[in-house]
Amino acid sequence: MAGQRMMRSFAKWHIWLAWLVGVPILMWTVTGLVMVAKPIEEVRGNHLRKDVTEQALPSDTQIAITLPADSTKPVRAVTTQVERGETVTRIAYMDGTSDRFRADGGRMSPLTDIEARLLVAERIAGGDQVTETNHFAADEVPLDFRRPEPVWQVALADGTHVYVGTETGAIEAVRTRWWRVFDFVWGLHIMDLQEREDTHHPTLIAFAILSVLGSLLGCILMFRRRKARPGPAA
Repeated sequence: MAGQRMMRSFAKWHIWLAWLVGVPILMWTVTGLVMVAKPIEEVRGNHLRKDVTEQALPSDTQIAITLPADSTKPVRAVTTQVERGETVTRIAYMDGTSDRFRADGGRMSPLTDIEARLLVAERIAGGDQVTETNHFAADEVPLDFRRPEPVWQVALADGTHVYVGTETGAIEAVRTRWWRVFDFVWGLHIMDLQEREDTHHPTLIAFAILSVLGSLLGCILMFRRRKARPGPAA
């Protein structure tokens, strides 16, 4: 009798928990299904990036770069490569900013919208089908970029947004329409639609714990004995 009363209590708690966490569990299942519907490489737009053959630096390359005397920014990395027939040296600073220099040491100006369009047409499949370009400062970037650096947003006819760094002169991100769907359902999945970054917050943890408890009660109730139904009359 005690066991039956306990099982009835478990059943009541299971029903109440099911009402409470049923919607989040369904949401986690549906969003999980959406997120695995396509390979992550396609979500990230890697399939749109054209293969570009890297060029070796000329054997007689001599690079002389002189930073301004008042420059005190610590340097994180220095890279030199040939881009569209020109030797370009990038200096990345610890604060996230960067500069570009020509082989003669001259500093290159920030990328223009025309240069951004040409780069996208060269490096991205369908990149010649541009509908508009928009410039964003480091503190005003769109939600689908979310990096504190100035960029050109090159919008393509198929809904893809290609982000080109005005300081780096490189393609920083490719955001397809499916990426934006993926990003939205990811925000639902972690219950953080505003920033879509926080995977460790009280609301998510609380619902996860309640869902585990509800599942455990459901597993226990699978072993509940049921009364045998009366057989058919003779």
